[in-house]
Amino acid sequence: MASSRLDPESDPDSVFPREIGLFTDSYSENSRFCFCGHELSITQNFGSRLGVAARVWDAALSLCNYFDSQNVNFRDKKVIELGAGTGIVGILAALQGGDVTITDLPLALEQIQGNVHANVPAGGRVQVCALSWGIDQHVFPGNYDLVLGADIVYLEPTYPLLLGTLQHLCGPRGTIYLAAKMREGHGTESFFHHLLPQHFQLELAQRDEDVNVNIYRARHRAGRPAHHPLC
Repeated sequence: MASSRLDPESDPDSVFPREIGLFTDSYSENSRFCFCGHELSITQNFGSRLGVAARVWDAALSLCNYFDSQNVNFRDKKVIELGAGTGIVGILAALQGGDVTITDLPLALEQIQGNVHANVPAGGRVQVCALSWGIDQHVFPGNYDLVLGADIVYLEPTYPLLLGTLQHLCGPRGTIYLAAKMREGHGTESFFHHLLPQHFQLELAQRDEDVNVNIYRARHRAGRPAHHPLC
């Protein structure tokens, strides 16, 4: 989980009050997951410094399960993950043959890079970069085949920034996959039901009732000129 999202000096409990009790002491935990025939070893560095970026959230697991069950094709696709947190979604995309860029705020990059090194063989096409929504997305190309995000829709002030970033990054024939826990009081439902459909063709691809997670698939309403990177 992540984004141009949470001020690292703010209190994570103010975002998800007592949803998890991991923000008082700093410690690391390694967890193993299996998707698409790959066993992933993901380190989560809990503590106030990383806040909500520390852990693997239900939405990320739901999205990985969806890619597995639907046999989503990543081979030779240009992929970017937003607000990656631990990087588990982007790592799976890379192991499935994607040319992947995994992004988050600078504070989360060390954790992501460690997980990339632990899971992606040498020569794998994956890079880890800082990206702040609404600020520097134009440094990135505008022709990604797949744009991914897991549990990045939860702070209403960031929604216009996220929307502009999605509009830039997703190529004319690209697809966006966003998995989100549908929390009340965070405007998550409004983002998907009202804001995103103004600019994208949107469909609910899957609903995971057990963990209250929706997976949405979005595409541009019509073709648009390709964007070119500034650097």
